[in-house]
Amino acid sequence: MNRETVLDMVKEQNVRYIRLQFTDLFGTIKNVEIPVSQLTKALDNKMMFDGSSIEGFVRIEESDMYLYPDLNTFVIFPWTSEKGKVARFICDIYHPDGTPFEGDSRNNLKRVLNQMEELGFTNFNVGSEPEFFLFKLDDKGEPTLELNDHGGYFDLAPTDLGENCRRDIVLELEEMGFEIEASHHEVAPGQHEIDFKYQSALKACDDIQTFKLVVKTIARKHGLHATFMPKPLFGVNGSGMHCNLSLFTEGENTFYDPNGSLEMSDTARNFLAGILKHAQSFTAVTNPTVNSYKRLVPGYEAPCYVAWSARNRSPLIRIPASRGLSTRVEVRSVDPAANPYLAMAVLLAAGLDGIKNNLLAPEPIDQNIYAMSKEQREECGIIDLPSTLAQALERLKSDEVIINALGSHLYEHFVEAKEIEWDMFRTQVHPWEREQYMTQY
Repeated sequence: MNRETVLDMVKEQNVRYIRLQFTDLFGTIKNVEIPVSQLTKALDNKMMFDGSSIEGFVRIEESDMYLYPDLNTFVIFPWTSEKGKVARFICDIYHPDGTPFEGDSRNNLKRVLNQMEELGFTNFNVGSEPEFFLFKLDDKGEPTLELNDHGGYFDLAPTDLGENCRRDIVLELEEMGFEIEASHHEVAPGQHEIDFKYQSALKACDDIQTFKLVVKTIARKHGLHATFMPKPLFGVNGSGMHCNLSLFTEGENTFYDPNGSLEMSDTARNFLAGILKHAQSFTAVTNPTVNSYKRLVPGYEAPCYVAWSARNRSPLIRIPASRGLSTRVEVRSVDPAANPYLAMAVLLAAGLDGIKNNLLAPEPIDQNIYAMSKEQREECGIIDLPSTLAQALERLKSDEVIINALGSHLYEHFVEAKEIEWDMFRTQVHPWEREQYMTQY
């Protein structure tokens, strides 16, 4: 995509407004919308905004920031009015002096990808599987706790009443250039998954953000609220975002070795060992909310133990059966509340640490870890993931590799904000407490 192509498409498609999108510290999409008359100014990287208004960005005395559109992210939203369509760019954030803003998580991922290239790799491929729930809206357009359906894994209409909504989401995504691989009902009532083709890490993160926007927009058109909250309901599975990771060099998957055990290369095993070593520390980033840890409990298919396997789905890491170009490491703990740019940065840094230091992966755990006793897990060297956001933050603070993957600005602002979030939760009196103790004491 180049400047002339963008201008031609805007004219041909009758685009009237442009959204300059970026992602804040917590993974929330922000945007500055401009009329098409200001497009040339935006393409010249001259659109400014107040960074002090965005949490985790900058102080008020250094608030001027510039949005640099990435031309390769230009897309016209299919659902917008034919009287005047809306298009968007995903932007990087820069200081007035033309240097990248260190608090921009997208720029930060580029920094870690450069470190990967210095080691001789040319591409970090990511295939994500974000899950979401659909709830009904009330008469005022506010989300309720009433599910849209009571279907289960791979159910279809009439049991899966979200099928039409999900199909419309797929059609919109395909019109925007996504290659959809699968779309189905998930295990829990009202829970859905749409899988799209893997991409290089930066494009994959851009796609995750676009995916969330499309899902929420189309769901609302169906009178539904889509949420990527990790655990919206007690007693059923939560929503994860499994991440399938692989490193390539000049089109060759460095994780594949036809002569290796399980046809995995030493590079793949070193990468896997790095993920396991830093798992407790990066969990604060990949599972960044108080609610995230309501999902990471035994019995609901979410991993809560640091181990790996090529067979079963109870450990943190699974090695899917596909080989050749599809050889990959699947990290199953990540949830869709994570800022994808931060999540991929810390996962990549953890894996690269394993490669740089030739870390050795432990033996795979091929039995159901959920059925093992604590003593059996200890004998196998299996440790637990953090059980609360507070525990995860403490682990993060002690891991220089993950801290460096975030950079000092993002790390300091992230920890400060999340400690406030935990303290607000910790000091709140919850309905469960009143139900348990009000009449007992």
